[in-house]
Amino acid sequence: MQTQQRSYKGPDVVCFLRLLLREIPGKLLVIWDGSTIHRCQAVKDFLAQGAAARIHLERLPAYAPEFNPQEGVWNLLKRRELKNRCCKDLAELEQELLLARARLRHRKQALRHCFVHAGYAL
Repeated sequence: MQTQQRSYKGPDVVCFLRLLLREIPGKLLVIWDGSTIHRCQAVKDFLAQGAAARIHLERLPAYAPEFNPQEGVWNLLKRRELKNRCCKDLAELEQELLLARARLRHRKQALRHCFVHAGYAL
């Protein structure tokens, strides 16, 4: 998970894909929604320059959050880990999000359930 204080653009997506390639060996399957930043020219250029040899991008159907396991993760973060938290500014919110993410990493069964609920076998 990454955060930044501005909206994500195509080059940010490319940086994230580069990070995945650097940190995870072998071929990668990236499942994501149809957001325009996922389909932008910067991503297309990055794939055309050789990244497509290791990355396969699978797009979820439009308006189908029930197929996206990340929606379940965000739901856990919002409704359990960050429930009733009030932050004075974005910096404090980011800190609370990082702490919540760290707690959630240890809830492996809950994370597995997000994938199973979305219809994926683990």
